[in-house]
This record gives sequence, C-alpha cells and structure tokens, in this order.
Amino acid sequence: MNTTLHRWLQAQIHALKEEHLYKPLVVMETPSEARITVNGRPGVINLSSNNYLGLANHPKVKEAAIRAVMEWGAGAGAVRPIIGTMRLHMDLERRLAEFKHVPATLVFQSGFTANSGVIPTITEEGDAIITDELNHASIIDGVRLSKAARRIYKHCDLNALEDALKSTRDARKRLIITDGVFSMDGDIAPLPDILRLAEQYDAAVMVDDAHGSGVLGGGRGTAFHFGVHERIDIQLGTLSKAVGVMGGYIAGSAVLIDWLTQRARPFLFSTGHPPAVVAAVLAAIDLMENDPSLTERLWDNARYWKEGLKRLGFDTGVSETPITPVMTWDEEKAQQMQRDLFEEGVMALAIVYPTVARGKARIRTMPSAMHSRQDLDDALAAFEKVGKQLGII
Repeated sequence: MNTTLHRWLQAQIHALKEEHLYKPLVVMETPSEARITVNGRPGVINLSSNNYLGLANHPKVKEAAIRAVMEWGAGAGAVRPIIGTMRLHMDLERRLAEFKHVPATLVFQSGFTANSGVIPTITEEGDAIITDELNHASIIDGVRLSKAARRIYKHCDLNALEDALKSTRDARKRLIITDGVFSMDGDIAPLPDILRLAEQYDAAVMVDDAHGSGVLGGGRGTAFHFGVHERIDIQLGTLSKAVGVMGGYIAGSAVLIDWLTQRARPFLFSTGHPPAVVAAVLAAIDLMENDPSLTERLWDNARYWKEGLKRLGFDTGVSETPITPVMTWDEEKAQQMQRDLFEEGVMALAIVYPTVARGKARIRTMPSAMHSRQDLDDALAAFEKVGKQLGII
C-alpha cells in the first residue's frame, strides 16, 4: 500500500510525534474503579475517568443490566422510529423528564450525537447561532452542520455575548449555546447572566450539561445549581459520565422533542440503545436521586484534591468543579509528566492540542466518589515528586 493517501497519513502521524501531540490509547484491564490495572500494572490510581460517582461498576447497576438482557434480549433490533423503541426506552425518557423537571426528553446514542442532532435540526438558513469559544467539540461540529450564521464569543465574556446578539438582530431566530461546565478547565458558565441577555434580545438558550449532570444541582445539573432550569429552552445531558453507562439526551418542551423525533438524523438513523444499557441507566438515576452521599463524597474528594495540589504549588486554573487541570502549558512537558506519573502509579492523562489550544497543555485530573483519602494522598505524593523533577513546582 503506497497510495498518496497512505503517504499523507504517515506524514501526519510523524508530525504529531515530532510536535509531542501523539497520544496512544490507554487500555484498562479491570473495571473503571479508583485503582485499576493498566498495561499489566495493577493498583494504578485512576484520575482520568468521568465515572464521577462510581456508578459504572455499582452492583445495582450491573444487576439491572443483567436482568434486562434476560428479559428483553441483547439488542433493540432496529432504529427507534421503525421498531427499535421498546417500553424500556419510553420508561427511561419519562424518568429523565421527571428527574430534570421538564415536559419531555429524547435519548440519543451519545452526547456527541445529541448535539449533532439537535443543533442543525432547530436552526436553518437565516438564523444565527452564538456560541462560546471553548464549547465542546460536539457543539462545534453540530454548529458546522447547520446552515445558520454563526458568531463565536470570547469565553464567558458577557460583553462579547451582547455584542454578538446586537450584530445578529436581523436573524430570524437566534440560539445561544454554552457548556454548563467546561470540560477542560472545569469552570461554570454564568447562566443567570446569559439568560438575562437572551431574554433581553429574544434569543433561545441551549446548555450542554454533560459535566454538570450528576455533579451540580443535586445531580440535575448546572441549571438547577443556579435555579434557572425553567428558563432554559434546551438542556443536553449525558448518561456516560456521572451516570456511568452510555448515551446522551435532550431535555426541553414537548414540541421540541416531538420535532426532534421527526427530523433529528442521529435519532432517525441509529439503532436504539440495548436493553441492558437502558436498564442500567434507570438504576443509576435511582441511585443518584436517592443516595446524596455519592455526590457529597465526590465534592469532599474534589475539595481535598484541589487544596492539596494548590498547597504543593500547582496551577489548577479556573476550575470550580471536580475537573481539575494541572497546568504545564508546554506540550512536551505534559506528555512527560503523564509518563512519569504512571511510573509512580498514577494514571492522569496529558491534554494537548487540538483538545486545548497550543501552549495550554495540562494534566487533567478527575477525583471521584470512588477515591479514598489514601488514594488521594498517594496521588498527591506522586504529583509532588514528578512536579519537582520537571520543574513545574
């Protein structure tokens, strides 16, 4: 194989390695827990998982999945609009609507497909989308799929947002899109102020709450954290982070969900979730709602971890949530820090371009409800040793 395409691919991979941007996959050999086996090494402290509440391996969640396989089978058998909608799928969507205190929800295969489904389905030529510059890649791709005009405003800058609203006055309809919790920096969008401007300029608001789900607002997300959930037009939630399973969903009005079931292409052309996934999500939501100790332990650990890092002299940026970046700024240093931490028994991944801007490299850490204080103390000792070796602290 020596086609032009193959030679181009080889050159691109070589360039990534030269620029310290190449990242091989990390393969776990045990379930997603506080300590895992990676590359044959047991007992590695896991600080890279989105499994915030430890539900991915919770006995009740696993039991629900097993029961669903025995009762409903392994797969849905078709796309949802044909004959791939089981009673379980409808039960989940009703349950999510109750949980989020909205009229209706629609479940997608992932949060990524939810964004790529909803954004181009509710906007068209003549409309305008106004989006935060640090929004998730799935929002960026969803916006690209739309024929609407787009304005990108400086991160969480309300003056820039207002300027964008003023410059799009002639648009037929306008949609402001923001992450609730920003996935790389861990900061929270100022939703009350965004809504004030949206209402002043007659714009709809969509919040991607992938990293707020199960974390803020008693688990219901960023909108509940601020008490503004009744004023937001569209909320995106994930089922694959704090919920611990797989999928994403859109929460909003009944007419919004009705329209998406008719026109959102990822929903129309993707097979329904397997019964085991749906049942596991239902069990996880029950746990989230009825056991507040999970979220309390997550936040206790997050505060302890952040205070420990800051005490050692690390820069953790603007984080307000369990997502805690350890800034290295330099891509090569971030990659080296990941390797050195692994040698010390800690799995914490380097985040480099294009996930973040060049010169904004970091180690992204994720304390969870699974971690014991001993886990966190051992990890802090490793960070101190490696940080000093690399001259970061």
